[in-house]
Amino acid sequence: MIPYVREIDIDYGRCDPVSPLIRRVTANNPGPFTFKGTGTYIVGHGEVAVIDPGPDDPAHLEAILAAVAGERVTAIVITHHHSDHSPLAGPLKARTGAPIYGCAVATHEQADTGEVKMEAGHDLDFLPDVSLCEGGEISGPGWTLEAIPTPGHTSNHLCYALPQENACFTGDHIMGWSTTVITPPDGDMTDYLASLDRIRARNFAVLWPTHGPPIRDVDAFIGAYIEHRQERVEQILGALKAGPARIRELVPTLYADVDPRLHPAAARSMLAAMIHLVRQGALATDGAPGPDSTYRLA
Repeated sequence: MIPYVREIDIDYGRCDPVSPLIRRVTANNPGPFTFKGTGTYIVGHGEVAVIDPGPDDPAHLEAILAAVAGERVTAIVITHHHSDHSPLAGPLKARTGAPIYGCAVATHEQADTGEVKMEAGHDLDFLPDVSLCEGGEISGPGWTLEAIPTPGHTSNHLCYALPQENACFTGDHIMGWSTTVITPPDGDMTDYLASLDRIRARNFAVLWPTHGPPIRDVDAFIGAYIEHRQERVEQILGALKAGPARIRELVPTLYADVDPRLHPAAARSMLAAMIHLVRQGALATDGAPGPDSTYRLA
């Protein structure tokens, strides 16, 4: 079982110092995919980086600017291009002059139709000034951010290590309050599992997700995250022993413990698992694996 951490003191617009180098301002955009809202992190003092400024919300922009009053924003840092993470980067750049760092998505997928919906909208206009798709560093007085490519949740997802505190900003890659939704074709379960291993191998002392509180028992938490994915795989394989089935037929049973509002997103994660299992040769389907395919044990 995943040892979720969900207790967090939120006052929208307030700037909370959460470590010697990190402050957090939370946007007022709570929801089934954002938990209490987007936690925007400010790293450093005097010359600072702002990580995941969040949705295009004028009130949140003003809260960020108030939090850095008397300081200079030297970097706007994005984990990925979902609409609760990156849209405010442009307005923040316009007010501060700071460059935007991140990884542009290679190709934009079409909006989904039918029963299976995406978990969050995309910021289709996101384009960083400085590309970190292959990694790289951003630095200021007393702080360094190392970009770690972590595709899976999206193809362009990045985590950022803060070596001065042996910490990592994990965006939506690892969250304390929930599992991460993998939404093909941009999301990829095979990539995601490899990216979990990449972060686990770094032995960080603390993870700072964009949504929710920090994760401090890092190795055990990531281990439980990986075990949860394997349990989902075993559930799928077990369900298909009864005969071929489609995703829409499996979700209500296999995700009975999940908020029904999240079932469309769960269907996307199941599709990601199906694609992964077809690659591994554990499942078969006619044609390319898709949301409406019928899957059977290979």
